[in-house]
Amino acid sequence: MKITAVASIAFALCIATPAAAQVSPEEYAVARAEIVNLSSRLMIAFDALDADTYADCFARDATLNWIGGVENGRESIRKALTAWRVRMSDSNIAPDATSRQRTHHFVLNHNVTIDKGGKTGKGIVYWFALTNRTPQKDVQPLYFGHVVEYYVKEDGKWLYSKREVYNESLSNRSVYYPELGEIDPRKPKP
Repeated sequence: MKITAVASIAFALCIATPAAAQVSPEEYAVARAEIVNLSSRLMIAFDALDADTYADCFARDATLNWIGGVENGRESIRKALTAWRVRMSDSNIAPDATSRQRTHHFVLNHNVTIDKGGKTGKGIVYWFALTNRTPQKDVQPLYFGHVVEYYVKEDGKWLYSKREVYNESLSNRSVYYPELGEIDPRKPKP
């Protein structure tokens, strides 16, 4: 009888320990929803050239590796986006204009993991951009790529601690991306 009770307790501890070391499904669902919203808020702010909202999506000591270079810290990110806003703003819009050409960025295929304790995580996200800034004023794909994101919960909010943007339409593309599960296509198949 004592052996059965001890075995039952040991079995219960073995089962409970891994579950206790992971976030619950409910915690994961809430964290993932907040991170997906963070991602959408970031893209909307980027398209609106809103440097403050964009920068506020990052932790104080975050790193952003993007088309503009590598920025370290929220204030450096804010400064870089402010400069980007000046560079990308439409200065030739007539005072009586009722519309304008623009570009929109989209994010999808969020693959989010939350680490033990529910305070950090990692994600891989696909992105693309559409534009109607074309001579014929139609909508066309502009860029596409993926992002490797690292998240941290700071002051009760999920923020980016690091964001590495890969624009597979420009110079920082690669033959393959191990983080996406790809294998080197140049190597012979087994």
